[in-house]
Amino acid sequence: MALRIEPFDGAIGAAVIDVDLAQPLEAEERERLIEAWNRYSVLVFRDQQIAPDEFLRYSRYFGDLEVHVLEQYLHPVHPEILVVSNILEYGRNIGIPDAGHYWHTDLSYLDVPSRGSILYAMEIPEADGETLGNTLWASTAAAYEALPEATRAWVDGLQAEYSLSKRFQKLADDGTKHIELSDEQREKTPSVTHPVVRTHPATGRRGILVNEGHTTHIVGMPEDESQALLQELWDHTTKPDFTYCHEWRVGDVVMWDNTLTQHLAICDYALPQRRLLHRTTITGERPY
Repeated sequence: MALRIEPFDGAIGAAVIDVDLAQPLEAEERERLIEAWNRYSVLVFRDQQIAPDEFLRYSRYFGDLEVHVLEQYLHPVHPEILVVSNILEYGRNIGIPDAGHYWHTDLSYLDVPSRGSILYAMEIPEADGETLGNTLWASTAAAYEALPEATRAWVDGLQAEYSLSKRFQKLADDGTKHIELSDEQREKTPSVTHPVVRTHPATGRRGILVNEGHTTHIVGMPEDESQALLQELWDHTTKPDFTYCHEWRVGDVVMWDNTLTQHLAICDYALPQRRLLHRTTITGERPY
């Protein structure tokens, strides 16, 4: 059966039906998925069973893959796969455990942030029949387009600083248990400057890039004004009108276009409730 794409109600997301990601895809199928990814930003595939090499093959349809800077959480055989998990072995996390806490755009703290990410769910926590550890995505394009014209004119052209180190400092200041960056990892991820609003490389749509997780301040603006504007943009971007909440099931694959989205993993679970996912990251280009 030919794959079907069914858009969700709302500003973001679509389900992809009748496709087996463990099998190679024809060129026409790949083109339809790339078009849908650019258009809907988040694509959801249910009931998949894919081995790591099959996951990598599918991920590469969308571009080159990155190796995450947090090398202690990479797959032992396939370093392009980042393990996301709260599971402990011998007292150490087998994957990155704090993949949440703040709304963020993946790797916006790098000079060249990722174009997109893909998650494959293997273990999902539950309590009383309810799924835990769900994920919210926001359409930064829909949020930008809903801003008053005067606000769009104000923020267009502004620059902001993005920092991984300051995200970890924020976690510490908030009293959140978190992993520590090594000195080498800090050296690899110096603060960078990107636009407040970025442009999608394929569609030309514009979206709000500044995010709670990685943005520290707006360049050239007094601190109080900078923080007030950032908070206003963060609150606006994550309004329910612009968001989709994914209730995870084992076998789900969710991929998102990092250019025009932010996301938040809901941290409402703890061991012995286990969460285990594999993630690939697609190389992007410098925001403009």
